[in-house]
Formats: sequence, C-alpha cells, structure tokens
Amino acid sequence: MIKVFSGSAHPKFAKKVCEYLNSEVSDMTIKKFKDSEIYVKSNVPVRGDDVFLIQPTCKPTNENLMELLIMIDAMKRSSVKRINCVIPYYGYSRQDRRISAREPITAKLVANLLTKAGANRIITVDLHSPQLVGFFDIDVDHFEAYPLFAKYFKDKNLKDVVAVASDSGFVKKTRKFAKLLEAPLAIIDKRRPKHNVAEVVNVIGDIKGKTCILLDDMIDTGGTIAAGANALIQNGAKEVYIAATHGLLNGDAISKLNNCKAKEIVLTDTVPIPENKRIDKLKILSLAELMAQVIERIHGHKSLGELFSWEE
Repeated sequence: MIKVFSGSAHPKFAKKVCEYLNSEVSDMTIKKFKDSEIYVKSNVPVRGDDVFLIQPTCKPTNENLMELLIMIDAMKRSSVKRINCVIPYYGYSRQDRRISAREPITAKLVANLLTKAGANRIITVDLHSPQLVGFFDIDVDHFEAYPLFAKYFKDKNLKDVVAVASDSGFVKKTRKFAKLLEAPLAIIDKRRPKHNVAEVVNVIGDIKGKTCILLDDMIDTGGTIAAGANALIQNGAKEVYIAATHGLLNGDAISKLNNCKAKEIVLTDTVPIPENKRIDKLKILSLAELMAQVIERIHGHKSLGELFSWEE
C-alpha cells in the first residue's frame, strides 16, 4: 500500500501530488521542542507499506534536511516495506566537488546521511550536476524539467526561437531542450570570480532579432540570470524568456528579476514560492502530476521510461 507523507518544507506540493494520486497526505505529527529539537511521529499504521516522504531540502536547508532524516528514521523503526524520499530540490547540490584545498564535498556527505538513515530510494529533479547520482549507493530516479518548459513555450507559438544555455556547463541539457523546441542553440559564456557571482563575457550564437529562452537549473540570488537576460538584449535579441527549475529567490532576487530585460520568468514548484515574491512576470508550472505518475510506477514496479517518450 502507498503512504505519502509530507515534511514541513512544502506541504502544498505534497497535497497536489496526492490529488493526482486520488489520495490524501498521510497524517504525521511534526513539532519542535523549545530547544529547537525536532519530533516526528506517524499517526497511521505503516508496517509493510511502501512509504513516500516528500521534502525538498530548501531554505531553511539544515532544518529541512534534519527533519527528513528524522522522518526516515521514524519510518525505518516502524517496519515499513520501503522508504522512498521525494526530494524535488536537493540542497547542497552545488557543493559537489573540491575547488580548492581543505573544502568539503557536502553533496556527498548529504547522500551518505540519507543512505545511512535508512532511505531505500531517492527521487529528485534537476540536480545541479547529474554526476551526483553516483554519490548514492541506493536507487536514484533523477528527472529533468526541461520537457515541461518545452511544452509550455511551444504552446505559446513563439516565433524565431533560440534556446540559450546559461553557461557552458549547461549546454548538454539546453541542446535537448532546443531539440524539443526545434530551435537553434546559443550559449552565454561566463566566468565566476567567486561564489554567487558570475560575469557575462560573451554570447555565442546568432540571437539578433530572435526570441531567446534562457534555460538554467535554479535561480538563487538572481544576479547571474538577470545579467544573462540583459546581455542577450544588449546583443540584439528581440525578447527574452527565462526558464529555471528551482526558484530559490534569495536576497533581492525578485527585485533583480523584476528589473531585468526578461519578458517572463518561468519556474516550477519544486520549492515553495511565497505570494509576496510572485511578481506579474513570474509563471509557476507544477511538477506534481509527473511526480504522482512516478510514485505510481515505482510502487507498481513499472518502467519509468514510458514517461519520457520525448527522448526517443
């Protein structure tokens, strides 16, 4: 039997997923003691059940991660059949390598914590680096949001479209996005002098008079993507749309996005986006239906490949 539980990070997303599953989020008590320790208890029997825990490890990252680990432990000690962690946004994913001496590889540490706690499977969306899948010694189902973006933009019937990679490391995914759009590819060439800072050096490709769709995996403080959108306009693009999976929107990101040259910013609902950050040119697409289909197929031991016939 499927049981879906939600942590505190994004209960609205969990509720949407369950609506597509024609079920309800299972009842769970999550509370904090006065010293900030977290307490978790399932209020329904789970012995022998296939359990899905929905919890993006977004801000407050450490709190949401710890809560997920405690949820896993609670399920493991309740004799469930399998613990599936649905982590739409995987926090610490950017710390996936050592850039200089004496740095940690925190993405690997988090993978170890989840595995050691008792998770049997991880389900996630648009990891910052696909190689992160190899950090786990358990099953990982890693999905990408670009087909959802491609459908959205194709339905808009835009003319003279160019798919633009946000940097050289995002070319492979943007090429697949461009294929679905039946559009050419361009690349923004950037350098990163320090964390959360990127400078646009050049735009590679023909974008003059074109409608550019700038693709990225996340928007954190917004400076990088806003600078990219402005650079495209400065280099002759007719208009610019931004598509990014994870809308972290930290600091003054909303102000930067609102003031940049992009006509529309399209995000998904992998993390909660408060009402006060939902500016007029922000559009949010839901991944809840896809996640519900994934959960059904995993529970029924069915192939997930049929969900991605667009790759053929």
